[in-house]
Amino acid sequence: MTTFNRIRILFVCSGNICRSPAAEGILLHHLSIYGLSGAVTVDSAGLQGRNFHGKPPDSRMLKAASARGYDLSKLRARGIKPADFENFDLILGMDDGHIEAMSYMCPPSLLPRIRLFLEFAPETKLREVPDPYYRQPEAFEIALDLIEAGVTGLINALTDEEAESSLLDTI
Repeated sequence: MTTFNRIRILFVCSGNICRSPAAEGILLHHLSIYGLSGAVTVDSAGLQGRNFHGKPPDSRMLKAASARGYDLSKLRARGIKPADFENFDLILGMDDGHIEAMSYMCPPSLLPRIRLFLEFAPETKLREVPDPYYRQPEAFEIALDLIEAGVTGLINALTDEEAESSLLDTI
């Protein structure tokens, strides 16, 4: 297994209250299981929803994640900042709209750092994690299924020396 303490990962969604904090919490949980806590810097942010900043994740996401053993209760929403493009090595958007918005905000030299999260879960055959916010409760379960698949693929990429080398070449 390789060491990758130089990798800093930021998950981004719309308001930072559903998908991106779930991805942050799930990745932190799995890094802990593998004994890699602290080896990767993990955070999440939102592109909009200033009224959510400083607030915990959506109660429906908290409940769905908790039922799977993930504690997101300490996470708080925040907006993406220009410095994030410099401070994070890998910035993972949950959907194409996030990628497009970040591409306008990001310095051109740092654009390779921005990727779709589900690139790490090709077996899902999906590009995006759908936003569950305005949907039925089962949409949170679907989002968590996809996020778990993405986190698994991301950890595999980070812990496989050849895959990590390839990942680092792109950022």
